[in-house]
This record gives sequence, structure tokens and C-alpha cells, in this order.
Amino acid sequence: MTIEIGVILPTSTPDPTQPILGDVRESARFAEQAGLDSVWSTDHLVASAPILDGTVVLAAAAGATERITLGFGVMLLALRPVAWAAKQISSLQHVSGHRLVLGVGTGNPVHGDIGWRAAGVPYQGRGLRTDEALRVLPGLVTGQPTVLSDGVQVTLAPGSAMPPILIAGNGTKALRRAAVHGDGWAAIGISPAEVAAHLATLEQLAEQHGRPRPSATVVGPPVDADPAKAASQLAAYADAGTERVVLPPTGSDWRHDYEFAATVRAALGD
Repeated sequence: MTIEIGVILPTSTPDPTQPILGDVRESARFAEQAGLDSVWSTDHLVASAPILDGTVVLAAAAGATERITLGFGVMLLALRPVAWAAKQISSLQHVSGHRLVLGVGTGNPVHGDIGWRAAGVPYQGRGLRTDEALRVLPGLVTGQPTVLSDGVQVTLAPGSAMPPILIAGNGTKALRRAAVHGDGWAAIGISPAEVAAHLATLEQLAEQHGRPRPSATVVGPPVDADPAKAASQLAAYADAGTERVVLPPTGSDWRHDYEFAATVRAALGD
């Protein structure tokens, strides 16, 4: 079984003492030329470390590449008016040649609520607002007349193809959200056994809604520094049903990380 390998663009970092802010265009081109499958951008207004805007990052990456998939990892729909989010998504689909994958989440509590307060939206209730946004998002993105939660009907033009949606999170609410709205599901750092167990749950939940089971993406799977061992570990993820992994930065040298990811990908293809 094959598995796709993506990397995170140098636009933020989980370590506030070592912000990773590199050349987005150069890194996206490098990833594509190295044969990787996708590049990803994070999304917060205010995070625990410096961070760039995800839509601008992916637009820059789109202009610098031809083939590689461009992923939101993840967009916080509840942080924005949904019509604006839909306009950004649709526009990115156009400028990228329909290469977008839309990861959706409700926000990592580690970043706190300052970004939400700065945006003038409540932190509480973000899950319900995310569900409502997901309900109307496909119509907005594809340019269909859509009635918003306040009764306003709007048509965004031009419409575009709706990108695949990945719902992020390991909790019960996230899994239910993925079953109802997701083409895929994404989780951070879980094991192959946990992937298999969650996919079994997702299959049951999706069946209740008459939908196919979402695919699985794992961000930051624990892998060995030796490419051959890492390839063997990722093969176990593939066997458990994982469609894609996204390898995180190990430091400020994104070239080293991307070269490692490409070497692992080549080893998996042997």
C-alpha cells in the first residue's frame, strides 16, 4: 500500500524560542522538485510563536509550483466570516489550478484565546460555528445561491471546484464532524493502531449518515531519524489505512527536513 508524504512550509513553529520563517516560494519549489506530494500551512491570527497568514502562504506556494498539493493544516473557519473564508478558498483553487486540500479545525487550546478576542469572535461555541460553516461552505465555494445562518442569501462568483475537506481532531466531536462533513480526517502524532481504531469508528459514523468513510492523514507521526527505519514505520501507517502523512519541522533547516522526507518517500517506493 502506498502513502503520500507532505511537509510543512516554514511559516511557523511549535517552539516560540526558534521561529521557523523561511522563503515560502523557494521551499515550495524545493518540495515539488524533490518529489514530495504536498506542502502545508498552519492558520492562527495569534499563536504561541510568529506565524504567517495561511491563505497568503498558500497563494505564494501556488505561484511557485505546478504539481504539488497545497494544504491548509488547518483553517480555523470559526475565526472568520464564512463567506470570506469561502472566497479565499475559491480564489486559491483558481490560482493554484485546483490543487487545494482544506484542513479544518477548531483551534489548538495551547495558543489561548487572544487571537479570537482580537478578531472579535468568541472562543466559546467555535465548534458549533465550525459545523454551521461546514454546512454552507460547499455552496459558497462552488458559486451556488446559499442561505447563511442569519438568513442572508449570497452567491459568490466565480465559483470553483470544492476542495477535499479534512476534519482535524481525535475527540468524539471531531470524529462525528469528519463523518458528516469530511472527505478525510487528520490527527496529530497518533500510532498506526490508533489510526486503525479511529478509522473503524469513522466507518460506523459515516455509515449512519450514508457517507463513505473519510481517509486518514497523520501529522507528525513519530519516525526514526534513519530513512530506512522511518520508511518501515510509515509502511505500518499505510497498512493501518493512512492515506497521507505530514512530516513536521525538526528545526530551522527546512531543506534538511525536505530531503529526509524525499529519501523516505523513495525508500517506500522500492
